[in-house]
Amino acid sequence: MRTIVKGKNFDVPDYVRQYTERKIARLERILDDRSDALVELSVEQHRSAAVSHIVEVTLVIDGRTLRTHAAGPTHHEGVDEVVDKLERRAVDHREKPRVRSRPDEEKNLLRKIADGTAEPGREVKIVKTKRFAIEPMFDEDAAARMDELGHQFFVYVDAESERVQVLYRRRDGDLGVIAPVLGGEYTKGRSAGRSNGRH
Repeated sequence: MRTIVKGKNFDVPDYVRQYTERKIARLERILDDRSDALVELSVEQHRSAAVSHIVEVTLVIDGRTLRTHAAGPTHHEGVDEVVDKLERRAVDHREKPRVRSRPDEEKNLLRKIADGTAEPGREVKIVKTKRFAIEPMFDEDAAARMDELGHQFFVYVDAESERVQVLYRRRDGDLGVIAPVLGGEYTKGRSAGRSNGRH
């Protein structure tokens, strides 16, 4: 399994890179050598210390992409959590019919994702609605829950702003957040600039 570990606006320490590569390698026993992994690490100082270290992983399996997120007080703990999630999801992914990509596309897909030059994938239609209790959670937890449900959007109460938000998957595979503001006024939580920047 090829693994790319990169930091968002910071240099990843060697010990964190080595730990991440070692943990991601655990997935080989499920996916053998048919997959590649892009791991993006970041630190968000505005979050509480318990969820300030963000880990985002994109797996490329036979030309298909599988994404998940985790957050913790350190990147080590975030990596542990995201690998546990990926192991569960990779088992389900492995059972799907294997679809081969053209050799050049499969070889370069992970690098294109890492460079931000991958072409948008096919937009998936929402075919089912599920009712569930809304509970406060952080964006990364909402993203993980949305992935577990297999939905293209997820409604939740943001733990920081205490407002209802909608997380959705964009056509390019990234995630966006819709944060409604009643009456055009904003009195608590994120600033308007921060929310708009994440759409």
